[in-house]
Amino acid sequence: METHQTHLGIGTRLQHTQYGPGVIVGIRYATYLISFIHHGIKEIDKTDGNLDEIIAENVSAEIETQSETEISLLKILRLWGGVSETVPLGDRWTGGTLLLQPADKTLKPKEMPVEDFFHKIVMLRDRLRVLEQNINSSKTLGDEEKVNIQQYITRCYGSLTTFNILFKNKEQWFVGEKGSKES
Repeated sequence: METHQTHLGIGTRLQHTQYGPGVIVGIRYATYLISFIHHGIKEIDKTDGNLDEIIAENVSAEIETQSETEISLLKILRLWGGVSETVPLGDRWTGGTLLLQPADKTLKPKEMPVEDFFHKIVMLRDRLRVLEQNINSSKTLGDEEKVNIQQYITRCYGSLTTFNILFKNKEQWFVGEKGSKES
């Protein structure tokens, strides 16, 4: 077996004779954390003879940090199953109510928990991301078509920036065209 001065990187797809197909989602000194499609995340020794590399990614001589691992895992999960990250609602909105009051006060207002509304906004954002991934990986769309559709999606994100006030973490906000510059 090779010595591991070089590590297979996060994102490397592997086949294990016992656990089946998986992807490296974390790296430790002597082990890989591998997310197997049918068996979840397992810690496997780097010298395990049951591992076969399929597609190597991010090969490096360093061990990746936890935050890089988490970021890579989220990207992999999105690509493999449309799984989304947990997006927390801003603390001040927890338990709150959204009230839509018609101008005609004789009509009944519509009331809903802020959490339900926020969940729908996050689902919309996740579906836009999956749409972007499908466009980027499309074999039938040309580059110009991809760019045009991407610009349209960016404008959709821009239209949704109003709802950024609901998000607890700024890095999860919607960003439109003007948002590409630091504000």
